[in-house]
Amino acid sequence: MRLKNDNVEIMPNPWTGKGNPYTRQEVRDRLKATLAQKKAIIAAGAGTGISAKFIEKGGADLLIIYNSGRFRMSGHGSTAGLMAYGDANAVAMEIGEFEVLPVVEEIPVICGVHGSDPRRRIWHHLLKVKEMGFSGINNFPTHSIVDGHFRQVLEETGMGFEKEVEMVRIADKMDLFSIVYVATAEEARQMAEAGADAIISHVGTTVGGSIGVTGASCSMDDAVARTNEIVAAAKAVNPDLFFLAHGGPINTPDDVREVLEKANVHGFVGASSLERMGVEESLTNLTREFKKLMIK
Repeated sequence: MRLKNDNVEIMPNPWTGKGNPYTRQEVRDRLKATLAQKKAIIAAGAGTGISAKFIEKGGADLLIIYNSGRFRMSGHGSTAGLMAYGDANAVAMEIGEFEVLPVVEEIPVICGVHGSDPRRRIWHHLLKVKEMGFSGINNFPTHSIVDGHFRQVLEETGMGFEKEVEMVRIADKMDLFSIVYVATAEEARQMAEAGADAIISHVGTTVGGSIGVTGASCSMDDAVARTNEIVAAAKAVNPDLFFLAHGGPINTPDDVREVLEKANVHGFVGASSLERMGVEESLTNLTREFKKLMIK
């Protein structure tokens, strides 16, 4: 039996009749249906099951599971996901298996994969991701947002961005949907040639909140300019891609509205700006309301 989602037919999970996993084409069709309604695509990072459950209720188009979500929801900066504080691939799989996939109803769930992990046969890990019931992959942690001398060391020692590109080439052969971070036009071109389905312009760590960056961020004008360069480079290879913005000064719905007006993107990926900001603001305000209560 086929189900309908916004007038697009989708094949349900063959065992349960609904939900994950979706085929690559089904994920693409869902995103195209969103765009056909002139709505922006909203993808959200989730580090816990309760985040995923209520982000889905809010109507997000995709859920992406990052290892950084666990750090973020433990009160630490998302950049901890790039550090040697745990096994990024194992953490993402664990969050997906035991927290997110059991509680979401029908939104496609994407698995963050550390493609440059030298201890794994990445093709084998992607088979496990697919078997788990994820509907696609994302390249996080990503070395695209590492620069300078350390980036050069990573590249020269076989743990560079090319490993992430190779992961996407393999995902393409496995017919896995891929939505990937890039920080430059050249990286966007490489990912488009490798067969990525969606390109995310990553312009830096998100501003705002208790652990957001301040001086380490770029201006909105810079974010728009960099995003348009990234989109143009990838579109020259494959115009049938989805393009999304992420990070830096792009934090609130108003920020995203401005980017949608000025940049050639279809939507936004929010991790800290959706999950962390939502928790920080709502818990703070709710606690203050309780503390206004007086006794006799």
